[in-house]
Amino acid sequence: MRTLLTGWGRTAPSAATLVETGDVAGLLRSRPERGVIARGLGRSYGDAAQNAGGTVLAPIPGPTTVDDETGVVTAAAGTSLHDLMGRLLRERRFVPVTPGTRYVTVGGAVAADIHGKNHHRDGSFGHHVLSLDLVTPDGALRTIDPDREPDLFWATVGGMGLTGVITSVRFRAPRIESAYVTVRTERIGGLDALLRTMRAHDDEYHYSVAWVDTLASGRSLGRSVLTRGDHAPAAELSGGAARHPWRGPADPRLAVPVTLRAVNRLGVRAFNELWFRKAPRDAVGLESLATFFHPLDAVEGWNRLYGRGGLVQYQLVVPDDAEAAVAEALRLLAAAGQPSFLAVLKRFGAAGPGMLSFPQPGWTLALDLPAAPGLVPLFRDLDRLTAEAGGRLYLAKDARMSRELFDRTYPRADEFRALRRDLDPDGVLTSDLARRLDL
Repeated sequence: MRTLLTGWGRTAPSAATLVETGDVAGLLRSRPERGVIARGLGRSYGDAAQNAGGTVLAPIPGPTTVDDETGVVTAAAGTSLHDLMGRLLRERRFVPVTPGTRYVTVGGAVAADIHGKNHHRDGSFGHHVLSLDLVTPDGALRTIDPDREPDLFWATVGGMGLTGVITSVRFRAPRIESAYVTVRTERIGGLDALLRTMRAHDDEYHYSVAWVDTLASGRSLGRSVLTRGDHAPAAELSGGAARHPWRGPADPRLAVPVTLRAVNRLGVRAFNELWFRKAPRDAVGLESLATFFHPLDAVEGWNRLYGRGGLVQYQLVVPDDAEAAVAEALRLLAAAGQPSFLAVLKRFGAAGPGMLSFPQPGWTLALDLPAAPGLVPLFRDLDRLTAEAGGRLYLAKDARMSRELFDRTYPRADEFRALRRDLDPDGVLTSDLARRLDL
């Protein structure tokens, strides 16, 4: 079935043949014209799960098993984190890492080596993977782990689906004490105070993230709402939370039925002012897992609020000592007047061994912006700033990075290409992202 596909940002659409099959090996051995790429739930913002003129493999959910004693989970790659969380909560466990949406698949979590609010403590998803089943381009099913075919394993973690089709993943899920998080919320008036607070105290909390007002400038540059939290002990719950301490995340309760551009500068300025003012100066409260980790998942199709032009998420990371680059990025955004109501700053801990994994120790800033031609000069300045600071952009969010910038900022790019040439000489696996960056 020929289908027009986009990433979550709804930019750069391309048409491909979308197939659903459990015979992954047969599909790869048939060597479809213009290749194959596996797709999860379409939450990569850019073109990583598109294949113009080729074949795209739809996700197939499967069974999940949990070892009660060890916490080792075996999940089909097509399983969503939403469904997985429901299963794990019955075992009093949680996923080791979750991004800002639970509507991603386990296979996608490995392919994009996702990170969350706990990266400074727990690393990215790849840190928790014990082994995975991978159908390589020759149709062979391989079980690989950090000791068994380590080069292929670490090329697959963060490899954007270009080393094979992941069919199953084994990882360890930590125990938690309830389906709630004790959250400390602080309103912080400027960037210097925010960076100082995060640097000094992030390690005291399991999770940490700051929402940043990107339209604030001058003395208010970087004003923010910092939220940090830990899983709440069941004994400390009260009210409805105490009656239902293991209530899992619900399906979306609202939907955006039509594509309507509702995100503009005036609206975002008003939202940012309201969001900052309504936050407590310093308070501790209880939040559900869904509210703390995935607030936007309550609204189905929220990306339609950016109109037919879609949105771009720009996520950069710079080293720990490059705080000045974060400040300069926010100055560039404020000067450009580009509206972003979703702008978050986090601290990363240790980098993983994935050849193309995004995280590195330092600061990561993610921005949602309405797609528009006027963004080109801003992105060019942010690209230069990031590269000069020793940072890079996240492939799962990207739809526009040049090969030159990629090669400059991903030091193992040629090592990944060499592995791909040996593994897949006929280019059976490919994507729009792979063609753009010559992977």
